[in-house]
Amino acid sequence: MAEAHQAVAFQFTVTPEGIDLQLSHEALRQVYLSGLRSWKKKFARFKNSIITGVYPASPSSWLFVVITIIAAMYTRVDPSLGMIGKIKEHLPVSAYLSHQGQNIISGLLFSTILWLALIMTMRYILKQLLSYHGWMYDQHGKMSATTKLWLTLVKIFSGRKPMLYSYQASLPRLPVPHIKDTMTRYLESVRPLMNDQEFKRMTGLAKDFEVNLAPRLQWYLKLKSLWASNYVSDWWEEYIYLRGRSPLMVNSNYYAMDFLYVTPTPVQAARAGNTVHAILLYRRRLSREELKPSRVPGSIIPLCSSQWERTFNTTRIPGAETDTIQHYQDSKHIVVYHKGRFFRVWVYHGGRLLKPKELELQFQRILDDQSPPLPGEMKLAALTAGSRTFWAKTRKAYFRNGKNGQSLELVEKAAFFVTLDDSEQGLRYEDPVNSLDAYAKSLLHGKCYDRWFDKSFTFIVFKNGKIGLNAEHSWADAPIIGHLWESMLATDCFQLGYNVDGHCKGEADPMLPAPQRMQWEITAECQEAIDSSLQEAQTLADDVDFHTFPFKDFGKGLIKKCRTSPDAFIQIALQLAHYRDKGKFCLTYEASMTRLFREGRTETVRSCTVESSNFVKAMMNCNDTDEQRLKLFKTAAEKHQLLYRNAMTGVGIDRHLFCLYVVSKYLGKDSPFLKEVLSEPWRLSTSQTPIQQVELFDLMNHPEYVSCGGGFGPVADDGYGVSYIIVGEDLINFHVSCKHSSPETNAHRFGAHIQKALLDILALFKLDKKDLKK
Repeated sequence: MAEAHQAVAFQFTVTPEGIDLQLSHEALRQVYLSGLRSWKKKFARFKNSIITGVYPASPSSWLFVVITIIAAMYTRVDPSLGMIGKIKEHLPVSAYLSHQGQNIISGLLFSTILWLALIMTMRYILKQLLSYHGWMYDQHGKMSATTKLWLTLVKIFSGRKPMLYSYQASLPRLPVPHIKDTMTRYLESVRPLMNDQEFKRMTGLAKDFEVNLAPRLQWYLKLKSLWASNYVSDWWEEYIYLRGRSPLMVNSNYYAMDFLYVTPTPVQAARAGNTVHAILLYRRRLSREELKPSRVPGSIIPLCSSQWERTFNTTRIPGAETDTIQHYQDSKHIVVYHKGRFFRVWVYHGGRLLKPKELELQFQRILDDQSPPLPGEMKLAALTAGSRTFWAKTRKAYFRNGKNGQSLELVEKAAFFVTLDDSEQGLRYEDPVNSLDAYAKSLLHGKCYDRWFDKSFTFIVFKNGKIGLNAEHSWADAPIIGHLWESMLATDCFQLGYNVDGHCKGEADPMLPAPQRMQWEITAECQEAIDSSLQEAQTLADDVDFHTFPFKDFGKGLIKKCRTSPDAFIQIALQLAHYRDKGKFCLTYEASMTRLFREGRTETVRSCTVESSNFVKAMMNCNDTDEQRLKLFKTAAEKHQLLYRNAMTGVGIDRHLFCLYVVSKYLGKDSPFLKEVLSEPWRLSTSQTPIQQVELFDLMNHPEYVSCGGGFGPVADDGYGVSYIIVGEDLINFHVSCKHSSPETNAHRFGAHIQKALLDILALFKLDKKDLKK
């Protein structure tokens, strides 16, 4: 085999004259270049750690301080107020130095101490500034004098040219809310969901918990908040994600879609070549920390960037009771799945990244390979789609050693997983509804055996050139993948591009080693385990009802003319749609980020409020006037904005209650209140997909390059999952999921209710016809 020949660095033969060594210069050259690249990465990582470690100062500022102090000493001025003299007296090597040498060393030490003290002071001031969140509560479009002064100070102390992780040490810790405040907010949030008798009972449970058990649990949380970087995130990752035993597919993993209207090339290998190269360019920028620090959109306020660390070279490893996340510092290959075969593809050659044309050549070689799958190989990945405990036992029994162990290690160490799908997906104008629904389901679960659901993400390229992605959720939240996705799409279309024939630009090195078929030895017992997982996954996938649709009647532009937050407008519309769909209110989850704090992840905005339910009731009551409904809507929108801001600033409800519950379990204390709260189902789970890099897409001149966003499966068996993305000024894309097995839900019916609710709310504002023009 060609790849085996390339892998041999030298050969030898035994002759009567002795041993004759035949060195392969090309193989040795590749070894040298690979080692050189590795050392360059280590040096870059070391350099970045120094630059980030002294931020908001810079290493060059140390030299400036040293020169200034030494120069002052030579002018017979003591800037240290006697401290340099004290250092000089206690120098352990003073006997070996001249008088001038002692002065220089003492001045150097004092300069370094002064420089470090200035860095710590600047960091402390910046951390205190970033702990202030009053700016979020300013009226939209009106900035208070306090906020203007605060922003000026933040800008002064934020430093220049920050790297991706430069602000990490300056971010404040997530505060632990007061028990009384959390109890008050919780009871307020469930009031519209309960009758008077139920609410009275819940109020009694809450008061009993607040007085008796909560203070003890709170003490432990405050202790943890002083010790840990974030009192929530590690427990959230472990207990919400890694200890979950149900399949990742549908239940946890989520997906991202390609452009809605544009497919840059119909050539599958070419699209794979460009997009994989774009992803690898992003990985290189990430490893060099060249990505800009994450910030609050449209501001200079930094957000935590820690979640980016595990984007690549990461796999979730199944365990009997809990999974673990395995992250590798580097990976030189990807694993590609096509028609039941697994291939390893090197992404470096000669110490450099493969070019798009070279990657296209590699993918085309895989597409042209007609070799059949090995026994059991085709549906092997179904193990990652089934129960976690079953997969852990199967992995331990059949994938620890030999070919299976080696091949599994290649998958888990890969930069990411790639599927060259043999189906065609995307928007078809002759059947837009069913085509988008099928596209969503394909990305969410595929055939249940053609995605590796344990990898940080599986990148999917369809036969007609359409692309998509399926992401594992435990290592990071959707905005992290969204940032990668935006960068990849923009690089693919606007930087790399394609030839007129749809192929990648440039030339390919014909001497590239071919992709390597991975070897498996799947026994009959192992095949039975694979089939069992596949049956479980297939049952789960078949039960998913999905509806993806673009809402084109109006978008963010018109909502802003209503002087309303677009997110609040949509969330209240979802409440109205749900009531029309089911005839009742339900506990509603909207994801909000807490990345204003170090290692922050998410918090819940409980979107079903007393105010929103009052508005919905008014919309359902024919006796109420539009003026009354509009007034109630504005009140509900203001309440939603307040809840969203509370969630972002660390005074939400659910993460605090979750951590109190974890502490109670550690202490062996049962709480009827916490048990009931944590078991309440989220029958409407919602999330907005933010566009973070608007500068990458010129939607004014190229309106066809709009993203379709992404979605996720239903959280409750009798509930809905709704994801939406606000694209430009005139488009909102929705992704609605539920289960066929529930007689209460229907994705298409709920989608129709959403569209009607949006239009009905807009009609309340009675905008002029000129405002309604696109």
